[in-house]
Amino acid sequence: MQVDFYQLSDKPVEKVVVELAGKIVESGERLLIVAGDAALLDILDERLWSDDASSFLPHAKAGEGDDAAQPVLLSDTTVPANEAGFFMIADGHWRDEALVAKRIFYLFDNATIDEARGAWRALADREDVETHYWKRANGRWVKGP
Repeated sequence: MQVDFYQLSDKPVEKVVVELAGKIVESGERLLIVAGDAALLDILDERLWSDDASSFLPHAKAGEGDDAAQPVLLSDTTVPANEAGFFMIADGHWRDEALVAKRIFYLFDNATIDEARGAWRALADREDVETHYWKRANGRWVKGP
């Protein structure tokens, strides 16, 4: 399993979610986006339904449609009702329950950096987890040290 740590700096979380989710869906994977904050889920829902053709992604909030049919599902839990293999933790709060996914995209900012560091340390000794750190440099995501 792979866990990608994305440190948010120059882009708000909703833009990063749309950017990464688009690439995931293009690859043919299903995605579960997790956030414990209902207001954040509402913002993400709105951004994913944007009129901008480059950011429109078919999706739904858990419990508001046919969850199993959704390529992207927004939820406050790590239960992949859409059978997603990829999870995105969008609120910066690590959840060990996500470790059932094939790949996890863990987004964090300065407010949740200590939690991210704790998750990184906890996963470092696990042989079944490969971790990567990504940061923004010159407007692009680059793999960090």
